[in-house]
Order: sequence, then C-alpha cells, then structure tokens
Amino acid sequence: MHIEVVKSKIHRVTVTEADLNYVGSITIDEDLMDAANLIENEKVQIVNINNGERLETYVITGQRGTGQICLNGPAARRVAVGDIIIIISYASMEFEEAKSFKPVLIFPDTASNKIN
Repeated sequence: MHIEVVKSKIHRVTVTEADLNYVGSITIDEDLMDAANLIENEKVQIVNINNGERLETYVITGQRGTGQICLNGPAARRVAVGDIIIIISYASMEFEEAKSFKPVLIFPDTASNKIN
C-alpha cells in the first residue's frame, strides 16, 4: 500500500508578485527550492494564510537570492502581494517507508523570504 506524506514544506513566505498574464505556476527563489528539496515542475500545494485559499500548481525556478515568490496565471487571483503562504509538496511511498521518512521543513524570514 502506498500513502502520500509531506515531502517538503516552505512554511510562511511572503508573496512578492502575482502575474495574471503568465501561463501558470509558482516561481520560487532557487535558494528556497534548494533548501526545501524542491525541483522545477514539481507539483505543490499552496495554502494562503491570509484568506484560507488552497490550490495546486507546479514550481518554476526563480532567480537565486531574490526571495521571489510569484503566483502566476489563474493562481494570481487567489493571492495578493504581501500575503503569507505555505508551500507543500508530497511524496507517495510504501506505508512502512513512510513511518520513518523525515520531510524537509524550512522556516524562512517572512520579511525577506530568506533562510535564517
């Protein structure tokens, strides 16, 4: 039996941009991606602390060191610049493996989106 568990989480980052006229996705600073063990095109869930919205999209690599968090396309309507969000990815694995699996959880500074 396979179950889904949290693989990675970027806990509480600030939305820096919302680009409605883009194809879709979330652009994330590459430093944050590396720290959270996320890769480009990986499916993620976005949880908006400010309004309770939840959505799924995929990751696009943003410029390293910028703190960029940009919701693109239709997702841009679900956030406002300055909103605090949580970014979560999941992995499917065998039940026994999941019991000992440890996700990567990072807690950046919400003012700068930089890792402390």
